Formats: sequence, C-alpha cells, structure tokens
Amino acid sequence: MNIRPLADRVLVEPKAAETKTASGIFIPDTAKETPQEGTVVAAGNGKKDEPMELKVGDRVLYGKYSGTEISVEGKDYLMMRQSDILAIL
Repeated sequence: MNIRPLADRVLVEPKAAETKTASGIFIPDTAKETPQEGTVVAAGNGKKDEPMELKVGDRVLYGKYSGTEISVEGKDYLMMRQSDILAIL
C-alpha cells in the first residue's frame, strides 16, 4: 500500500461486523452494528509537541463517529487523528 499518513494521523482497518451470534443465530444486515475496533495499518510521525504513540499492527478502539472513510484497492479504511483513538488493546 502506498499511503503514508502525515503528522498525527493513522490509517485503521476496521474489524468486520459479526454475522452470527454466539448461539449461532445469523444477524441480518439491517441489525448489524459496525464495531469500533480495528488494526493500525499505517501511522504518521507525530507532531513536534505530540509524539506518535501508535505503531503498525496495534489493535485499537476508536469513537463511533471518528475518522474519514476511504477505499484503497477495494478495501475500506478509516483515516483518523491519534487523538480519536480511545485505547490500545
């Protein structure tokens, strides 16, 4: 992939939505919730006063309406600021 985020931005690949419950019931598309979890695919260098704490491969939690959706080579990603990340798992 040729994307390199600038400054304090990270590129996150969202986790796929669950299609089945733990008991085996299939969830219809209208009832699926998008998970707020993903994996960092690329990270910028950070800002002068705020170094980058995330690295490629980190599993993270982010806010429900965080980031900008982009599609690269047929895959969907979220571009967001490091401050939009709530936790590293």
